[in-house]
Amino acid sequence: MSIRVVVADDQDLVRTGLVMILGAQPDLEVVGEAADGLATLDLATRLRPDVLLVDIRMPGLDGVEVTRRLAGPDVTDPMAVVVITTFDLDEYVLGALRAGARGFLLKDAGPELLVQAIHAAARGDALIAPNVTRRLLATFADQAPVVPVQPIDPLTEREKEVLALVARGRTNAEIATELFVGLSTVKTHVASLMSKLGARNRVEIAMWAYASRRVRAD
Repeated sequence: MSIRVVVADDQDLVRTGLVMILGAQPDLEVVGEAADGLATLDLATRLRPDVLLVDIRMPGLDGVEVTRRLAGPDVTDPMAVVVITTFDLDEYVLGALRAGARGFLLKDAGPELLVQAIHAAARGDALIAPNVTRRLLATFADQAPVVPVQPIDPLTEREKEVLALVARGRTNAEIATELFVGLSTVKTHVASLMSKLGARNRVEIAMWAYASRRVRAD
């Protein structure tokens, strides 16, 4: 079954390029395009794509506000949103992550990373451009207004290991290889972490890990 994607970018050339890249993948289907924030919000609400790929700077509503309305903490049925931008600015990325984005990429990341981010978001994982991940999460930790609530049930030693690897951007497969455990075991630990931390996805797990100082930036 194909992953249904809506692409939103106010630059026609960029949007066309993204649609071509995604449309060339056998398991991805672009079901809609939008050129501004309000149109994106309307289109995504009507079509309910598996993944929304949205530019952070658009007229009407910017990508952060679109993300907040479709995937924010108060949204009952959050959508999988991947934010893309030309600008490697901390405030953009932090805003997108806090708004509920499952991924963040620079537009020069390349087709392979773009496709990986779409797949990760569709399956409930998250992918942030490797060149910004640690710096951004460390910045988030420094700016965190309060110490995150600690889990009622303490994390097990294995969960702490998985927490650190998730925070460093490792995929489930990479975690399984590094810890010498099965993929299903990793998925179980990640699900347990989300439950204990009140996190909805891997990005929120990583943000909690840095904000709580359980993991520190190198």
